[in-house]
Amino acid sequence: MTLPKAGVLLLGGGENGVSVARNLSALGIHVSASGEHGAWVLNSRYCDKRYPVPKGVDASNFWNDLLRSDSELEGSVIFPLCDDSITFVCQNKDWLKERYILEDFDPELRLAMLDKKETLEIARAAGVPTPNFWTVNSVEDLDAIRDEITFPVMVKPIHSHLFTKVFGCKLFIIKSDFEEARHKITLAQSHGLNVMLVEMIPGPDSLLSSYYTYIDQHGETLFDYTKCVIRRYPINRGGTCHHKSVILPETAEMGRKFFGYMPWRGTANIEFKRDERDGQLKVIECNPRFTGGHALVTASGMKIDEFIYAHLTGQERFEMSQSSEDIRLWNPLRDMFASIELYRRGELSVREWFASVRSGRKIYPMWSVKDPRPELARLRYLSGRVMARKLSRSDG
Repeated sequence: MTLPKAGVLLLGGGENGVSVARNLSALGIHVSASGEHGAWVLNSRYCDKRYPVPKGVDASNFWNDLLRSDSELEGSVIFPLCDDSITFVCQNKDWLKERYILEDFDPELRLAMLDKKETLEIARAAGVPTPNFWTVNSVEDLDAIRDEITFPVMVKPIHSHLFTKVFGCKLFIIKSDFEEARHKITLAQSHGLNVMLVEMIPGPDSLLSSYYTYIDQHGETLFDYTKCVIRRYPINRGGTCHHKSVILPETAEMGRKFFGYMPWRGTANIEFKRDERDGQLKVIECNPRFTGGHALVTASGMKIDEFIYAHLTGQERFEMSQSSEDIRLWNPLRDMFASIELYRRGELSVREWFASVRSGRKIYPMWSVKDPRPELARLRYLSGRVMARKLSRSDG
């Protein structure tokens, strides 16, 4: 394979952007990036050009101006790495593809995958199991399904990225109180956010698994990759802090069934949780992009960023296969918090924790001796948030 043929522009994202930049820069590919605060790749030494979105400026407007005016970026492969940038690329595909290299995709279908309710509806139509879910457009809708709801449930946003910007979390968990569900739904809707109620599949986060693939313009599946979760933080709702690369044929089969039902094209990732009540894998969410676990994917022999870059620039495909080695992506600090919470709940013993952190070859989401600034920037940000909370409590 001959690399490179074009530069790469990364839009938004977090840990995934840092991992992609390091991987592609090592191949001699010129990497540029643009994003808001939290796009840690802007701090990486492997990022050649940086275009930070100014505070208070709408990211989509900034990207529109940047990509229409900066001739040096023209011809780049664009990788959108977050929901905001996926939305931007979908809404502007026609003129972007005249100046840049994009995946071949259906914008409406890709936007549908950002809609959590539509994702579940498509899964049901495809014959892929889902948790129970209910549309809630008003308090009256909630009252109408009162007798159907089985707790615990989640008040889950239709669009996660909009919800997270307001509340700083991905969803609300309601353990048993109907009135609390009413309050949380009203609270979300008061901010103009659409939500739904989703049955919470019981059991630990270790029942979660994910499937990754890429489907070309002819509908051919170019690769399969699977992994599983060991722990998340916060428990049952947060980002994965300890996960493992493992070959899971059933997860791959269900993923292929889901994406094969529709004319999907391009990057694809879907997450399932096994429901121990009936043994079925049930859809949790879908992501049409590289994810926060990208460093684990590529360390496991699946250099999917390089592979997709080669495909998009018309270069020869190369063979990839997922390693059977026990490789784990580990965030020690967040995993410590998760383990303490599980210990207090009686769900994790000290012996079990010790065995889990001793096992496998560890890699880290962002930390690198050769490129420490992204992780240091993230730690500074987290420290600032902790201090802000303390000051807020003291003022109260």
